[in-house]
Amino acid sequence: MDFKNRKVLVVGGAGYVGSVLTTLLLDAGAQVRVLDQLIYDNGFALQHLLDNDRLSFVRGDLRDAATFARVADGVNDVVLLASLVGDPICKKYPELALDVNQRAAMRIIESLDRLGVERFVFASTCSNYGIHDPATLASESAQLNPQSLYAKTKIAVEQRLLEVAKQSEFAGTVLRVATAYGCSPRMRFDLTVSQFAWEIASSEQPLLVYDADTWRPYCHVRDISKAVMTVLSQPVERVRAEVFNVGADAQHFTKRMVVEEVQKQMPSAKIEYRAGDTDPRNYRVSFAKIAERLGFQCDHSVQRYLPALVDAVRAGVFPSASGNNRYGNYEVRHLAQVLT
Repeated sequence: MDFKNRKVLVVGGAGYVGSVLTTLLLDAGAQVRVLDQLIYDNGFALQHLLDNDRLSFVRGDLRDAATFARVADGVNDVVLLASLVGDPICKKYPELALDVNQRAAMRIIESLDRLGVERFVFASTCSNYGIHDPATLASESAQLNPQSLYAKTKIAVEQRLLEVAKQSEFAGTVLRVATAYGCSPRMRFDLTVSQFAWEIASSEQPLLVYDADTWRPYCHVRDISKAVMTVLSQPVERVRAEVFNVGADAQHFTKRMVVEEVQKQMPSAKIEYRAGDTDPRNYRVSFAKIAERLGFQCDHSVQRYLPALVDAVRAGVFPSASGNNRYGNYEVRHLAQVLT
């Protein structure tokens, strides 16, 4: 994909997905602006890019309308990745989650036409399906069944974006992304695939797994980034006011299946399975629409990813990952105040 002469604003561009997307956009020739508050002290994720003259970085709060307007001035495309991402962090900071994930995102949407933005991609989540009979695949038209504040904020923004995008100049698109995995400059070990690999490879204690037979789809961060770029490259009429699930049908796994993939690298690993987790989500998702409409296919798989990650963990590449804010969304910093 050729992004020469395109100016793209990535809100949350120093994050787990954002730092990968920013790199790929630069590789494709884009001029990239990043707006990020660095709430996890994650500026290191962009340090390898700072000498690229097509990258500009602004540390700022997406909730501040003046800051967003200044950073969005003159850009073609806006990608909104930034939010309090995940159920645990939203549960820990519920009012802040509403403020950032929902209120601020809606204000941004309302400002896009005024700022002359041409395309807008909103990163949502397959968690919106919540509990869905795993015998059938949830398409984009399936009933949403959110089980967390995180998913509820995403659904509220989706609905507002689709309302606005149908009558606006900008082309707005919702991407419901499968659970992310994969290596990133801002690595995370609080997501299932990498978490299980880290815990099994770094500890002699048994891995405790709740509700092992609940289903989720998974998607590599590079494939998530590829999906964003695919949408930005499409004719407007294909993506305006559309929702696309992002992932691959072959990348659905239960927690037990993820563990079994890790055990291929460490057969002696000890696992303890229990019922009764507080997370009831269980769903499988159809990715036919994005494949058929946009020709999108994932390039990565959990099976190919895990051996390299296990080797890296055992080699000490990530010596202090457990509970470290550098490697997960554990504690918000620099964003404690709720704006009104």
